Amino acid sequence: MLGFSVYLHNSLNQEDIKIFHKFVDAGFKGVFTSINLPEDDPKVLLKNLKKLGNLCFENQLELTLDISLSALKRLQLDLSKNIKIFQQLNVTMLRIDDGISIEEVAQLSTKMKVALNASTIERPDIEKLKLLKADFDNLEAWHNYYPRENTGLDKEWFEARNQWLKDNNFRVMAFVPGDINLRAPVYKGLPTLESHRYQNPLSSAIAMKTMNVDRVYIGDPALKDSTFEQFKQFFVNDILQIRANFVDAPSYIEQVFHQRADVSQDVVRLREGRSLNQAIVLPLNNHLRSRGAVTLDNRLSGRYQGELQIVKRQLSADSTVNVIGQVVDNDIELLNYCIANQAIQLVDIGS
Repeated sequence: MLGFSVYLHNSLNQEDIKIFHKFVDAGFKGVFTSINLPEDDPKVLLKNLKKLGNLCFENQLELTLDISLSALKRLQLDLSKNIKIFQQLNVTMLRIDDGISIEEVAQLSTKMKVALNASTIERPDIEKLKLLKADFDNLEAWHNYYPRENTGLDKEWFEARNQWLKDNNFRVMAFVPGDINLRAPVYKGLPTLESHRYQNPLSSAIAMKTMNVDRVYIGDPALKDSTFEQFKQFFVNDILQIRANFVDAPSYIEQVFHQRADVSQDVVRLREGRSLNQAIVLPLNNHLRSRGAVTLDNRLSGRYQGELQIVKRQLSADSTVNVIGQVVDNDIELLNYCIANQAIQLVDIGS
């Protein structure tokens, strides 16, 4: 499940609502927000939370609210007495931060979904929740995001942690960063994994699917329009959209192709390439093929003329192969997800 973040320190303006609907259109199904920042005005927070809750209800999105004991005190709320307020605001899950006891978590879980801190929950906590008859169907484990560079989680630790959480029947959530309008005050993205901080958000989101993550949320409040389109194509239409710069490319280069069922070690072979080619391909640009090079076999390759490939690792020059394009640096990692029969669309960013 995909989700995104909305922050409540300012009123939701028309631009915020426009971005909200871009996420919805791209297939996102959940929203994360927080009331934990001490500098935020409690009255403004509750007003904006109500507006956000209504938007989520209208668009059938889940709304998760990050809470802490100090935030509840600032808003003069008591979890044991005011749970209905959150439900009336269309909050579907509470993400528990500092100061809230295991006893309160167990009680809350009998009334609504509750997300625990994925990094800090331990075996004794789980045993205590069982003794307190918590509803484990309503419990999930959510990782933090890490605004400061070099503080994001280690991938190996993260994978091992997620396996332990899954072994204990938790659904797992993690954040990947956005790529525009990065959140203040650090402006370095909001990833869970440090290795994702400056990656394409789509490649990070797909990677999370391989690491026992059930929910992937964008930590920052926005994505570039081209990234929205990549998410929509992949998660709604199952098309992996890869951007590239082209020179002397055939007219059909931006149609939807498919990786062959038999996956090659060195290249992505686009199975429709040869059947689409109706012209004599003259030898041109027969230079070294770097990772991400898009190539077209020329007439010297005989029956392979017209074969379209994307190079997965550096290959030497070949007189039978023309280099017609290069995948942009930010999309190179997407080559890792060109699995068997994957639909792939090459987008010429120069067109």
